[in-house]
Amino acid sequence: MSELLVIGSYALLAGAVVGALGVGALRLVRRRSILAHIAVLLAVTIASVTAGVTAVAQAMFLSAHDLQVVLVTVAASAAVSLAVGVAFARRLARAAVWADQARQRERQLEAGRRELVAWVSHDLRTPLAGLRAMAEALEDRVVDDPATVAEYHHRVRVETDRMTRLVDDLFELSRINAGALRPALSPVPLGDVVSDAIAATAPLAADRGVRVLAPETGWPTVRAGEAELARVVTNLLVNSVRYTPPDGTVRVDTGHDEGDVWFAVSDTCGGIPEADLPRVFDVAFRGTRARTPAGADQPAPAGGGLGLAIVRGLVEAHGGRVHAHNVTGGCRFVVRLPPA
Repeated sequence: MSELLVIGSYALLAGAVVGALGVGALRLVRRRSILAHIAVLLAVTIASVTAGVTAVAQAMFLSAHDLQVVLVTVAASAAVSLAVGVAFARRLARAAVWADQARQRERQLEAGRRELVAWVSHDLRTPLAGLRAMAEALEDRVVDDPATVAEYHHRVRVETDRMTRLVDDLFELSRINAGALRPALSPVPLGDVVSDAIAATAPLAADRGVRVLAPETGWPTVRAGEAELARVVTNLLVNSVRYTPPDGTVRVDTGHDEGDVWFAVSDTCGGIPEADLPRVFDVAFRGTRARTPAGADQPAPAGGGLGLAIVRGLVEAHGGRVHAHNVTGGCRFVVRLPPA
């Protein structure tokens, strides 16, 4: 019994020394990754066992050959244990990082949903209040001269069109988020889509005094849904025209790069704040001032903050990518799509 106590004491003392060193090592890696922490824990555990076996083996006065056999056996077992532990630690670390990213993404989505509800409530409540007031004025014959009645009818139609566009955007966004969007892919001439989008944007550009430029030739063919691609181009053009000051320029370019077809919409809006760039495609994000053209004193254009979110959803549904970055005097939105 006394021999067992002595053996246990040797093993406990050796393990305690290694454990104390391990505590110091853990303090050194406290700011490192999860993998580093797990690797240190495994190394300390294996080193404690190895130190205990070695101390007991030496205390038993084994022969040199027997001691070598014990040490080789312990070293082999330690190497295998460490390798297996590190492999599982990598998987655990990746799972932990993925879980943390998923939680962050979920928090961002929840914040986006709340912000969307707030924006939509505001964007619907304001025109509805105006429509109700005008309807009551017409019903009670508070206004009866033809010019004012015609103006009220015009404003009712304008506000109705605006709310219709907002509801259409919400429906499109719900299809994207639900994964129900299935574009009918076919070869689509990108030049035709851009030409139609420029024509649709021309009234807004003329009203704001913005020039929209695009090359006449050199447009490739992409594999996409024509209606969805048209909406992507139109949303980008409308977005750029709205935020470009008078006498500014919006330009559409295209090209081939790394097996993809790309087209870009550039403007002279003055640039997007760097802090807002990672969030420009988030749902309902409009920022404190989405863009800041130099010398622009007009208020930020109205919008539901859904156009760019729809662009990203439609592009990703086609297996493409979209990103935004600042250029001299403005910003540039680049869309990459698979070629036909």
